[in-house]
Amino acid sequence: MHTTHTVIDSPYGPLTLVATDGVLSHLYMEGQRHRPPQETFGERDEDGPFPEVVRQLEAYFASELTAFKLDLNLRGTPFQQRVWHQLQQIPYGETRSYGELAEALGNPNASRAVGLANGKNPVGIIVPCHRVIGANGSLTGYGGGLDRKQRLLAFERGEREDALF
Repeated sequence: MHTTHTVIDSPYGPLTLVATDGVLSHLYMEGQRHRPPQETFGERDEDGPFPEVVRQLEAYFASELTAFKLDLNLRGTPFQQRVWHQLQQIPYGETRSYGELAEALGNPNASRAVGLANGKNPVGIIVPCHRVIGANGSLTGYGGGLDRKQRLLAFERGEREDALF
């Protein structure tokens, strides 16, 4: 297994992109919960597999892209894989509750398991775990912090950021 990484700027702080065997496998935000040590990201490589990922992220942040079309190397349990696939089905600017995702997976009692799998999503923003909220509409945990989650949701809804505070 060969890993490389690069770091890019974003409106939400620096993003570390990690590729495993030439395919994006992780996206880490600064200060992200459960972020592994930097030395596990492999050598820094500005070119490698990253130009298309960077292009799509820049288009997303410019409000020119609403759905990513990238190959991903997501490693997790079969259940986690199914949850991460469901996350990618949530339309831009919309949210779903953990219970709604559990129902979509055919197991309405699995909302807690869905929450755990959501928290293990290795590629935030691109696999939009920020679009998952509590059943009552509340913002719940987000590895990148609730402030970033709120800002990402507001951004996707077209709300001006200075109107949030």
